[in-house]
Amino acid sequence: MEWRSAKLNKNNIDENLDEIKDEHTNKTSECSENQCECDSKEKETTFEPVDVKKIKEENEKLKKEVEELKEKQLRISAEYDNYRKRTIKEKQDVYLNAYEDVLKEMFEVLDNLERALSCDSNLEDLRKGIEMTVKQFNTSLEKLEVEEIDTNGEFDPNYHNAVMHEENDSVGANQIVEVFLKGYKKGEKVLRYSMVKVAN
Repeated sequence: MEWRSAKLNKNNIDENLDEIKDEHTNKTSECSENQCECDSKEKETTFEPVDVKKIKEENEKLKKEVEELKEKQLRISAEYDNYRKRTIKEKQDVYLNAYEDVLKEMFEVLDNLERALSCDSNLEDLRKGIEMTVKQFNTSLEKLEVEEIDTNGEFDPNYHNAVMHEENDSVGANQIVEVFLKGYKKGEKVLRYSMVKVAN
C-alpha cells in the first residue's frame, strides 16, 4: 500500500513537472516574440544621422530666393508708382490740350467783340460787326464739332429742358413752341440742354 501511494505521488510529480515545463516553454516563446517586437520598434524609431552641411546649403538657397523676391517687389512698386505719376501727368496734359483748342477759337471771337465796342460807328455798322462775330463764333463751334440741338418738332427730355407749358390748339401734342436758350451737344454728349416752352 505504501509502495502504491509512493508511485502515485511520483506520477503526480511527473505531471506537475510536465506542466511547469510547458508553462516555461510558453513564457519563453512569448518573451522571444516580445523581444522581436521590441527590437523592431527600436529599429523603426532609429533616427538617421543629420546632414548639417546640406541643411545649411538649403537655408542659404532659401535666403537667396527671399532676397530676390524682395528686390522684385521693390522694383514692381517703383514701376507702379512711376506709372501712376505718368498717368496723372498725361491726364493733365489731355485736359490742358482740350482747353487750349477751345480757347484758341474763342480768342478771335473775343477780339472782334472788343473791336466792335471800341469803334465809333452807327448802329447799322455795329449790327453788321456783331453778326460777323456771331458767324465766326458758330464757325469756331463747327471746328470743335459742337452742334446746336434741334428744337423743331416734339419735346425730347434727352436734349430739351421744358421750363414752361401752354395749351395751344394750333399745334400737336408735346410740341416745342418757343426756345428761350439754345442747347449744344458734341456727338451724343449734351453740353447744354435747350430751354424751351412746350404745348399740350
